[in-house]
Amino acid sequence: MKYYVVDAFAEKVFEGNPAGICIMEQWLPEDLMQNIAIENNLSETAFAVKEGESYRLRWFTPGGEIDLCGHATLATAYVIANYYEKNVDRITFQTMSGELVVVKKGELYEMDFPSRMPEEFTLTEEMVDALGIKPIETYLGRDLMFVLEKEEDVQHAAPDFSKLEKLTDGLGVLITAKSKTYDFVSRCFFPKLNVNEDPVTGSAHCHFIPFWARRLGKDEMVARQLSKRGGTLYCKLVGDRVKISGSAVLYAIADLQIKETSISGGVPSSPTNG
Repeated sequence: MKYYVVDAFAEKVFEGNPAGICIMEQWLPEDLMQNIAIENNLSETAFAVKEGESYRLRWFTPGGEIDLCGHATLATAYVIANYYEKNVDRITFQTMSGELVVVKKGELYEMDFPSRMPEEFTLTEEMVDALGIKPIETYLGRDLMFVLEKEEDVQHAAPDFSKLEKLTDGLGVLITAKSKTYDFVSRCFFPKLNVNEDPVTGSAHCHFIPFWARRLGKDEMVARQLSKRGGTLYCKLVGDRVKISGSAVLYAIADLQIKETSISGGVPSSPTNG
């Protein structure tokens, strides 16, 4: 089975967020897809199967399946557009988070995701202790989101991952601040999914974009995730949707030693988070 590794939200290899991509003719069993994700040891491995005019897409972290992943969606679109349907400029995915569309615009891939405005939330001493810094605002959506006073606080934050993992609220932990160079910056941590820090997180920007659009009074923004690898995201708020664009670079193509044609199954009867 062909396996691709793509650096998403990157202009060259070793930047952005690497994702493993498998485009298959039929589904593998869930436990096998999970084992592949664990073996790959990337923040996400995406699996896609063509269904009619669209693709069904699922995302697995080393810690389980998740309901939305931006960088692996971008990476999957990159693989399809460059290796499976070379003339395509619009790719539709059916996912746990509904229908997602990726449009190829030159070297950029624009994703259309649901907007998820987080709600104000109560800050606790456990949160401050885990972060190692006191945020100025606290919010909760799918993830806990903390607003820090300045960009340098985001850059130099050194959270205790074992303590972040024990926080009961939110799947991940996001920190963000207004930026001097970009519109806003962020970092994203997912120790509950065995990913201490995610290099560039498209799904987190479903929270960031509506929040910063309201805060900054603008619907189009450029964001930077300040992980060690780093990545730039071009963001737009459009009603109850967000559009997130970025480029991608191929790192590797490999052959997984799995006989796909002898295995079937893997589509859940109902969409649930892993």
